[in-house]
Amino acid sequence: MLRLTIALLAMVAVAKTGNEPAPAAQQIVAFKQRTSGPIGIMTTSAGSPIELKDASSTLNSNLILNEYFMDSLTHIVRERIPERLVHAKAAGAFGYFEVTHDIKNICKAKLFSKIGKKTPVAARFSPVIVQRGGTDTSRDARGFAIKFYTEDGNFDIVGFNTPMYAYKDPLLFSSFVRALKRNPATNLVDGNTLWDFLTLQPENLHMFLLVFGDRGVPDGYRHMPGFSIQTYQVVNESGEKHFVRFHFIPDAGIKNLNSKQAQKISGIDPDYATRDLYNAIGKGKFPSWSVSIQILTLDDVKNAKFDVFDVTKVLPQDEFPLKPLGRLVLNKNPTNYFAEVEQLAFNPANLVPGILGGPTKIFEARRLAYRDAQYYRLGANFNKIPVNCPIQNHVLAYNRDGRPPVKDNGKDTPNYYPNTFNGPVPYKDENRVDLIEIYQDDPNNFDQARELYMNEMTKEERSRLVENILYSLGGAIEELQDRAVKIFTIIHPDLGYRISQGLKVNRTSYYRDDEWLNNN
Repeated sequence: MLRLTIALLAMVAVAKTGNEPAPAAQQIVAFKQRTSGPIGIMTTSAGSPIELKDASSTLNSNLILNEYFMDSLTHIVRERIPERLVHAKAAGAFGYFEVTHDIKNICKAKLFSKIGKKTPVAARFSPVIVQRGGTDTSRDARGFAIKFYTEDGNFDIVGFNTPMYAYKDPLLFSSFVRALKRNPATNLVDGNTLWDFLTLQPENLHMFLLVFGDRGVPDGYRHMPGFSIQTYQVVNESGEKHFVRFHFIPDAGIKNLNSKQAQKISGIDPDYATRDLYNAIGKGKFPSWSVSIQILTLDDVKNAKFDVFDVTKVLPQDEFPLKPLGRLVLNKNPTNYFAEVEQLAFNPANLVPGILGGPTKIFEARRLAYRDAQYYRLGANFNKIPVNCPIQNHVLAYNRDGRPPVKDNGKDTPNYYPNTFNGPVPYKDENRVDLIEIYQDDPNNFDQARELYMNEMTKEERSRLVENILYSLGGAIEELQDRAVKIFTIIHPDLGYRISQGLKVNRTSYYRDDEWLNNN
């Protein structure tokens, strides 16, 4: 009874902001206020009106002949679709991208064609590992995905809230997910599998310094940055090549939660970030991000001292400064979560003329993996689901049939190409440019991980990083702890020393001061 009372009080607490009811808590009330009474006669899914007795009771009546009962019962057991393997829990919203700076000299994509141009967008923000019923304040990386509905079809940036990714070789994807997910025997998250993978593939630790650091728990999605991860090849009208990385910096500022705050919030409101985003938009406090790009020429690519396409590394801003591009604004909540967020399907292969994608194996693999995941979850016609439809141009594809929705299924147009019967034809690009081919060496990002630890984190941030690493690593076996200490020492001796000493004493007070730095 006490637990129930606490839970109810918590629900009341998150339902209000000050004295004003929160939009998320008032959604169903707002619907009633917009309508003068019942909106119509309820029907079966086939449209047949339902009589009052059939909707009131089935006792002492024939169940099979009650179509309302049969329609409801057989539908509800089919309402769940496969959960995403990763990024299962998410918040979403809609809005627009507005160009504020001209980049036609490097990219001919129509969404960047002129200053002031607005393109509709859909956004989805998501922890990577937690399941749909998990908490928004878990310590995890986050997905930052944007779908641009352009005149030339959809362009998807499937990014992260970290400026780098975990691994370089897509062969590791399956093992990465399995190591971080639940142990198949115990059905519990297992520190041994996590640290076994991280120490066998240490390039992951560059990103995980941020995950275990302050960035590991954003204070809601409105305060979370986004990064394209990939270095995209773009071309202008003349066919000249350039390369860009996208940055989305929240105008409200980057804010994060510490571990204690995150744990406390998780116990009160596991949907904290989702609720915060919905309420902000519902109150007209539209979240926005300043969008910038880092630009490289082909000579920059050839002369760089490192692989500028390596997703486990950042592009140093002193070498490749940020150039302003535009502004992302989210001003509309989803009307129906399942229809508009759960079915919202991203694919890095969704590119438009002027944006060719990335030349890496990671990008190549994601083109396959994301498409295949949507086929599994939503069916081959997932791009015909309204939220995934390219709303600013007319689709003329030769695909037919398959699992619904099929919409008009191409009507009576020819269903094969080439044909002599006036079916749609491809366009000719006189300045066609193909994606460049690159050679990629083995991953090695210790220098950037060292730079992140020493020069991009404050003394206090380094201490919190160590505390969070020890909280996770402390439960792993000694062999993995020793292996981790060796790798952290390579990143920086101070980091390795603190982790080593913290493991020995099994408490946090030992490494709160910069002891190693002060003594060396």
